[in-house]
Amino acid sequence: MRLTQLRSFHAVARAGGFTGAAKLLHISQPTVTTQVKLLEESYGVELFYRRGHTVRLTPLGEQLFAIAQRVFMLETDALHLLKDSGELKSGHLRVGAVGPFHVTEMLAEFNQRFPGVGVSVRVGNSADALAALLAYQTDVAVLAQVTDDAGFHSIPYSRHPVMIFVRHDHRFADRDSIGVRELEGERMILREAGSTTRKALDDALAKAGVTPRVVMEIGSREAVREAVIKGVGIGAVSEVEYIADPALRMLRVHDAEIYTHAHVVCLKERRSARLVAAFVGIASELQRSRGLAGKHHGNRAGTRSGARSGDGKHGGGKRGGGSNSGNSAGNGRKARPRPPPA
Repeated sequence: MRLTQLRSFHAVARAGGFTGAAKLLHISQPTVTTQVKLLEESYGVELFYRRGHTVRLTPLGEQLFAIAQRVFMLETDALHLLKDSGELKSGHLRVGAVGPFHVTEMLAEFNQRFPGVGVSVRVGNSADALAALLAYQTDVAVLAQVTDDAGFHSIPYSRHPVMIFVRHDHRFADRDSIGVRELEGERMILREAGSTTRKALDDALAKAGVTPRVVMEIGSREAVREAVIKGVGIGAVSEVEYIADPALRMLRVHDAEIYTHAHVVCLKERRSARLVAAFVGIASELQRSRGLAGKHHGNRAGTRSGARSGDGKHGGGKRGGGSNSGNSAGNGRKARPRPPPA
């Protein structure tokens, strides 16, 4: 088997056809077709099911594609090592993420340190992100849950409390916090069952023996937010993902430990690859610079307290005017922390 044959096979599998593969490799389509045909005939195997202009991998083709992914990923790592000679000046980092909120800080720092390296972000749920790592479609992922699979290397990055948010005219709207038992029978709009925010909330509710009235399940935090604004019910969101709106109020749950977490994950076999190691190293530095994630969150919330209490459109209707400290002291309530910018 020649490497050019394997490369043509790999390109066809990636592109889903011979025409697309030719464009990826910058060679003619007949050349790609010939290379793949020679590979199949040399070993008397069928690697693709062909129908018209489309192709689909056979079971054997899928196995070979997984190997080819590793081969060409290692080739890329070797090129980076030799080309950069100790410095990251080029290349492309592919990041998987469950959302933009956790990963943005790391991407900004990475771009500042390595401006010559391109970055692309692929957003999906945790299962999709792990699958993309295994398929060598991404280099590193930022997930809301950690995996115990020995094939992955992960580091904790941050944790954030799950908050309740309500419409401005809800009976909870003038409060800063509620008890978890107050959610009993409450009309709630929740994320889908596979959501990490949903799991964190469900675990806390089950521990407290509380059963809300789930009126709607939606697989999008934006759609949950809009449903709450429409008055369908109340919602739950990780604080880092909350987007302030004049029609909404955010409350903490003061008597339950409800958190989502962010972890940086890569394949263990690739953690020493130049781009992967650089990104993971930046994530570790950012995490250490703030101390433990939980301690950092508490300090950050404290420094931002009062910001929303002085803003009538984000705080309770009775909040506004005066200084932050005076306002908090006068109404006897703790000022709500301002959520971080999206």
